[in-house]
Amino acid sequence: MTKKLYRSVQQKMLGGVCAGLADYFDLDVSLVRLIFVGVALLTAILPMVLFYLIAWLVIPVQPRE
Repeated sequence: MTKKLYRSVQQKMLGGVCAGLADYFDLDVSLVRLIFVGVALLTAILPMVLFYLIAWLVIPVQPRE
C-alpha cells in the first residue's frame, strides 16, 4: 500500500502541515516543527510562511477512519 500525505487532525497546532509531514516521513512532530522554525529564521521567515500557506491549501485533510 502506498503512503499518502495528509494534514493531521489529531496533532495539529495551526493547520496540521508539520504533523502530516512528520507522519509521512516517520519523524517526530517536534523535530519537524523545529526544522521548520530554523529554516524560517534562516530565510527571513517569508518564504516558509508562503510554503506553509500553500501546503495548507494543497494537502488534503486526513480522512476519518
